Amino acid sequence: MVTVTEITTADKTEWAPLLERLTKDHEGDLITIELLDPTYGDLHEAERLPFAYASYDPRDDVVVVAVGGKSPGYPVVLRHIISRPTEVSVSGAAARVVDSEGTATLVSFLSAATTP
Repeated sequence: MVTVTEITTADKTEWAPLLERLTKDHEGDLITIELLDPTYGDLHEAERLPFAYASYDPRDDVVVVAVGGKSPGYPVVLRHIISRPTEVSVSGAAARVVDSEGTATLVSFLSAATTP
């Protein structure tokens, strides 16, 4: 399997295929979503929840990271939305999206094969 490794881009035309590949590479993994906000500090949004997908919507200019929705334990899809993103970075077991105000969303992947 070919995986995405260390790609950083501000070119929005590359984001949809990059995030689609990230979704395929990490299907079934657990993720943690953290906000690294320069004003309010670091915040946890989700911890060890099943990854559903990541996508970019150019019409609304948002990146969406979704968890849950695929099992009885997590029947509802929860979406974290990053408005007006300026940069997307992907590196193996992590992804980072920076918005126009400088807040970074860090998505860390934990392989389902290595979780207890």
